[in-house]
Amino acid sequence: MPAFDFDASLRWFRGAKSTTLSRRDDRDLPFIKLEADVGPTLLLDTCVYIDQLQDKTPEILDDLFQKRHLCHSIIALQELMHTIGRLDPSDKRTAGVVKTISALIRAMPAHRIFAPDPDTLAKAALMAGLMCRLLSYAEDKRMKALHDCILFLQAQKGGFVLLSRNIVDFDYMLQLWPEGRILMYRQR
Repeated sequence: MPAFDFDASLRWFRGAKSTTLSRRDDRDLPFIKLEADVGPTLLLDTCVYIDQLQDKTPEILDDLFQKRHLCHSIIALQELMHTIGRLDPSDKRTAGVVKTISALIRAMPAHRIFAPDPDTLAKAALMAGLMCRLLSYAEDKRMKALHDCILFLQAQKGGFVLLSRNIVDFDYMLQLWPEGRILMYRQR
């Protein structure tokens, strides 16, 4: 495992914007086009899997998934596993949900599942802390912000484009680090 460089993380963080953030107009954001194109590998945000399971993804994603390589983050898998852990075993719906999530995870090729390195985790923690401070995130939003920042920076470090419908939070991240690469979409 790569070594963690505290000083390098602090140097990286010093370049961050530290003013108030505000939601930008959709026209200024990287939304998926009306026609899917060939391009860089996609790293999927957890919401993509949830939307797929609930049949709420726009049709353009099916075409995009045929044209691009897909990668998966252990962070998204962690969030899916957390969902399983939260389910009530006595609820008769639980077994079906576990079976569905299990099938989704088992279908992911092992060579396409990536874990963030210590450098990415440290920088994501700094970024999430900054967002929590600038946006006055409540306690319940802080862990989600950390996971989102990890995915955002993991995609950047891996040369991937992050795919998400989390427009608001990733808009803020792009304002803090404009070099991030993301494609956004809306549910249907």
